[in-house]
Amino acid sequence: MTQLDATKLTFLFCVGICIFICTFIYIKAKFPKEPFHLNEILATRAECGHYPDEICSALFEGKEAAAKLGTICQKTYGPQVLYTNNPVNCSNMIRKLHFITSPLSKEEANYSLAYIITIHKELDMFVMLLRAIYAPQNIYCVHIDEKSSNDYKNAVRNLVACFNNIFISSKTEPVVYAGFSRLQADINCMKDLIHSQVQWKNVINLCGQDYPIKTNKEIINYIKTKWNGKNVTPGTTQPAHMRHRTQFSYKEFIGPGKSYVYQTQNQKGVPPQNLTIYFGTAYYILTRKFVEFVLEDVRAEELLIWSKDTYSPDEHYWVTLNRLKDAPGATPNAEWDGNIRAIKWRNKEGVSHDGCKGQYVRDICVYGLGDMKWLAQSQHLFANKFEASMYPLAIQCFEHRHRLRVLQGAEVPIKSDWYLQQCKAHKTVYLILKIRG
Repeated sequence: MTQLDATKLTFLFCVGICIFICTFIYIKAKFPKEPFHLNEILATRAECGHYPDEICSALFEGKEAAAKLGTICQKTYGPQVLYTNNPVNCSNMIRKLHFITSPLSKEEANYSLAYIITIHKELDMFVMLLRAIYAPQNIYCVHIDEKSSNDYKNAVRNLVACFNNIFISSKTEPVVYAGFSRLQADINCMKDLIHSQVQWKNVINLCGQDYPIKTNKEIINYIKTKWNGKNVTPGTTQPAHMRHRTQFSYKEFIGPGKSYVYQTQNQKGVPPQNLTIYFGTAYYILTRKFVEFVLEDVRAEELLIWSKDTYSPDEHYWVTLNRLKDAPGATPNAEWDGNIRAIKWRNKEGVSHDGCKGQYVRDICVYGLGDMKWLAQSQHLFANKFEASMYPLAIQCFEHRHRLRVLQGAEVPIKSDWYLQQCKAHKTVYLILKIRG
């Protein structure tokens, strides 16, 4: 081989190496390595357990492949509720459930909130919601649907008994969807809360399928800066297509395994006190003085009685009273102001959201994995609705994100047990203890 041939071979070899390096760099740039396999992967339980944190991160970035993998892995995740006949060790349970046991800032310590939580199923979901919104300076009234199983009621009672600022409503109702019983449940809790020794500033109502988007500090800041002593009851004058709800008489039916509201042929009389009926959300943020007004004012009492046979009265009761000019904290000219709930309604698809990536139930989206980015970007305080039994990884990802944001904003030393356990398959186990008898 001549020197010229050797030089040519060396040159060609160098060119080949350069081409290989450039190709590798191009492929890496165009197709960045994902933290898990994204293309047509058949996920195993081991893979699901190995990559949950990466899956969650990718979901909040809106990566469709993460949602596909997460869907395969769904059943690998989610808490397990264990029942035992052993006595409850409250300090041990509070620690294992990662409840935050001290105010995280002076502002929060000096601004107590009251919560009304109506529940009927999914103990796992209730525990996750409660520990997300729990703060020792707040007060919580829990209304358990009278139709719920005894095991469910006992488990909730045993959990609540470990806290001096959480209690079960002194009077419970068999709640029917869209019935007066749902409104009465809130009223029952308000009567209890108003006699509480905790001097709460505002009351917020939640259901068992809600979950906070904002932290306690952010919720307080929103109430103080945006509303400054006003009630938040989004709504408007009752539209024509909703008038049937208050023009006809409705009744609740409760039977074995089912309950519903049905319309009768009886027409209702005009509203009492010449009130103008409004229509709005059933969810609210109310001042303490307004709650006192609701429980004492003649107009509020007469409207409550008149509303007993209407359809979904909680969607007109609060917003109607809050439009009275002399009501404490009233907002007579407000309309749909107030970012209380992020909800994907079926009829708003393509208008206010990009569609439900989970499943619609009663025209409301039960959030799936593909909804995580939309929720994380929402300016609302809470999200509705989650179901741990349907999409366990969705709520597990969301609660880990929320807890990290809560602790990042803390102005006090953080205890190690305030951190949630690392998001690993089957690693989160809730110990809700049930005493027989």
